Amino acid sequence: MNIQIVTATSVTKLGPEHNNQVLIAGSHGGVYAGYLAAKAGARAIMLNDAGGGLDGAGFASLPYLDALGRPGATIAHDSARIGDGDDMAARGVISHVNDAAAALGCAVGQTAMACGEAMKAAPLPSGEAPVYEEARFQFSPAGETPIIWGVDSASLLREEDAGQIVLTGSHGALLGGEAASAVKYDVLACAFNDAGVGRESIGITRLPALDPRNIAAVTVDCQSARIGDARSMWETGIVSYLNETAAALGVKVGDSLQSFAETAQKNG
Repeated sequence: MNIQIVTATSVTKLGPEHNNQVLIAGSHGGVYAGYLAAKAGARAIMLNDAGGGLDGAGFASLPYLDALGRPGATIAHDSARIGDGDDMAARGVISHVNDAAAALGCAVGQTAMACGEAMKAAPLPSGEAPVYEEARFQFSPAGETPIIWGVDSASLLREEDAGQIVLTGSHGALLGGEAASAVKYDVLACAFNDAGVGRESIGITRLPALDPRNIAAVTVDCQSARIGDARSMWETGIVSYLNETAAALGVKVGDSLQSFAETAQKNG
């Protein structure tokens, strides 16, 4: 088999071309991202460490992948743009590796491509990844509108979320720099994790992209809440950056995420 190093902007956008290949994906390195990459049949997986963040959530997929016998590594958020697999391949530097990757010669400080070449020696994946479900929560009381939703990933947004407040566990970077990727539907307000902000401040680029759509948007500090975890964002998230639409509502850096959501709700 001709094993290649392949890229993707996100693990939510994988196809047959990623099966049995070494994957560099722009997603954060949380457990769900590792699950989706494994489910797609990637032979070995590199993700962005998203600044590590609270409880090391940005590289939590690595022990999960070890349990599946899959080599895994993360790329330092300050070496390459999160949400951009091509940039991670071109400029990425390895920040963490799991045991399966280390056994192949992958190491912290390597370039992503050097790690990828070593990962080509990984055995064919065997068996299916056990199902790992992301979650969706309603944080506002029943009957209260606009509804405040929490979703572990922006990929879980639904058409009926238009006009509501959605707090996502996703990173705040545009996927591949595309403004249309900021958020799928015209929600009233939304939140993301700043993923350590990262190279060229990529981790907060969704925010200004949402101003033309009049969507109030903030990021929370990755050290205040676990990336990929909406409950953690709600419970302990602290606003680190905001767009002009949110500022016009009186939202400030240092506010709790709950305060942001309540402010947006009052102005909805």
